[in-house]
Amino acid sequence: MFVDRVRVNLRAGNGGAGVVSFVRAKGKPKGKPVGGSGGPGGSVILRADASVSTLLRYQRNPHHTAGHGTHGQGDLKHGKTGEDAVISVPLGTVVHDSEDVLIADLVEEGQQAVVLTGGRGGRGNAAFVNPANRAPAVAEQGEYGRDEWFTLELRLLADAALIGFPNAGKSTFISKVSASKPKIADYPFTTLEPNLGVVSFDEREFVLADIPGLIEGAAKGKGLGHEFLRHVERARVLVILLDPSDIQLDTPEQQLGILTKEIADYSADIAMRPRIVLLNKSDLGGMSGIAAGLDALEVSAVTGEGVRDALHEIADLVVEAERSAPERKGFVLHRPLGPRFTIAREAGSWRVEGVAAERAVGFADLTMEEAADMAARRLARLGVDDALEKAGAEEGDEVRIGELTFEFTPELTDEEE
Repeated sequence: MFVDRVRVNLRAGNGGAGVVSFVRAKGKPKGKPVGGSGGPGGSVILRADASVSTLLRYQRNPHHTAGHGTHGQGDLKHGKTGEDAVISVPLGTVVHDSEDVLIADLVEEGQQAVVLTGGRGGRGNAAFVNPANRAPAVAEQGEYGRDEWFTLELRLLADAALIGFPNAGKSTFISKVSASKPKIADYPFTTLEPNLGVVSFDEREFVLADIPGLIEGAAKGKGLGHEFLRHVERARVLVILLDPSDIQLDTPEQQLGILTKEIADYSADIAMRPRIVLLNKSDLGGMSGIAAGLDALEVSAVTGEGVRDALHEIADLVVEAERSAPERKGFVLHRPLGPRFTIAREAGSWRVEGVAAERAVGFADLTMEEAADMAARRLARLGVDDALEKAGAEEGDEVRIGELTFEFTPELTDEEE
């Protein structure tokens, strides 16, 4: 089954926790701090892979989680880093985040995007040793890895797109000129998925995509073709195939007008690309006058009549388009982290959200006076106290950060630990 659009839920790995540990040492009555830090969680990476041709596997299994970092141990043993989750996707995959922002366009083999970074590992007490505190008894928790829904959308990488009404002979044409073997039968909507074929002839070569049949209104969601119009986006050349034989269809002139309008309604940019018009089923005879009126080439996908000349015309247009518009490279958007924290009033308390604020209070045991003091100083330096006061918070108000709840006490200005 060809699947070209899926939603996936991806989760970065959690960071491991740091540990408090001491070893007895001469001249150190409290012992020497030797608590190791936790390992960071694994990240989630999307990687373009030429061996993958569909997004079907992610429709069946949309949930993927990176490995978690392990906890630190005594004797300065640090936790291991969690294993990255590498998600292989077809070349031509575009990625949208949960807010529908385009963040990556992966078109080259091996091109990758880190869409979620693993949670930071918590520091053990050995990491807090400084001249003012030679025996810290605090350690940090590891950070949770973020999870988010992403939309993956495949847009075929083709030089030319074969476009036409249902049953116009597109599947027969592409099977005639390439090794592609689509399903072919004498009824509408035989092709329910795009077909991609490499056309090789007379030492020339290009990639041709057979786009499922369009009908009037496709750009607005009518019929099947609108599901696959996205696959025309990367094509340099449009190959429009008309069918003059079926009395149930519009005339070739009407077909051309409808198809041209649907493409323009979907994308004005695509409508401006080079195109060639082919009048199929020339083996039935009597097509010359129609072809001349449409400035079209007569071909027969069944007998092969006129096909080689048409392929040369298509190849010439592809070469010309390559010269005038070099291939667009893929890209990865580095998303900004956003504000360090935000403050909101919530059911009689204040809610502080943001990675920086959560890190500030991310200690293993905040019931310890040393850890609580360090957390308070961190929040003050971060500007949380000032922001709460500006928002209207008063001493004694309840403040929530993550799962932690405490009373607001402003203006702690001790030196950094």
